[in-house]
Amino acid sequence: MGKVIGIDIGGSTTKIVGFDGKTMIAPLLVRANDPIASVYGAFGKFLTAHSLKIEDIERIMITGVGSSFINNRLFGIPTGKVDEFMAIGMGGLFLSDLNKAIIVSMGTGTALVKAENNTAVHLGGTGVGGGTLLGLSNRMLNVRHFDELIEAANGGDLSHVDLTIGDISKEVMETLPNETTASNFGKISDLVTKSDLAMGIINLVFQTIGMIAVFNTRIDKIKDVVLTGNLTNVPQSEYIFTQLSKLYDVNFQTPPNAEYATAVGAAICFRQDVAFREVQ
Repeated sequence: MGKVIGIDIGGSTTKIVGFDGKTMIAPLLVRANDPIASVYGAFGKFLTAHSLKIEDIERIMITGVGSSFINNRLFGIPTGKVDEFMAIGMGGLFLSDLNKAIIVSMGTGTALVKAENNTAVHLGGTGVGGGTLLGLSNRMLNVRHFDELIEAANGGDLSHVDLTIGDISKEVMETLPNETTASNFGKISDLVTKSDLAMGIINLVFQTIGMIAVFNTRIDKIKDVVLTGNLTNVPQSEYIFTQLSKLYDVNFQTPPNAEYATAVGAAICFRQDVAFREVQ
């Protein structure tokens, strides 16, 4: 039995992962604006990194917005296209070892998928995501890269940026602790620093994503939320989601290799007999 490759072709990044039976081969990422160039580049880099040959590959499974540009088999290898929401759902369940969860894919924007066993339903999403982080940080801080924003946010104090329940009420609310955000950017202090603003931007984006996920857990009566996508690499997000978990009794979790979940989902759809379309 040969190896199965999953490729998530995005607008600016392509992610690739392999499976040897049930064992995952370390994934990798390449950046390129041309989806066709990126998929061939990612595949070649993956083979080289893991000392593989084309004849070692049994199947390639592709997904993502860039997969629409792929109309022929890659390298003559049997190639299938997987619906992106199905790939998000199956990848999230596999990485988290859950049978049922809401999978949140945090990229340029954010998509939410309800996944259960071999089914996935797109719940909706929001335009708030990585694009929002970079757009706001560019205009407000002249910061254009994720690494710079993350570094800038170190030591940021949200009390100089956000209005909290404690700021507007003298009474202790049983369900809302004083530190709960009442208004993002609702209290810009004269003492505000670049670090405070950077942390405020990060807090705004992840609280918005987190609350949309919380609302969906209420609708579908699911407590497990699996976080996936590039934004899982923003370290400040862990604290934000931990606070939301405590406040709303929801189990937010970020599994290992979470940024590769969609590529993982594309690959395992082949083994799990999930519907996909053959590329001729």
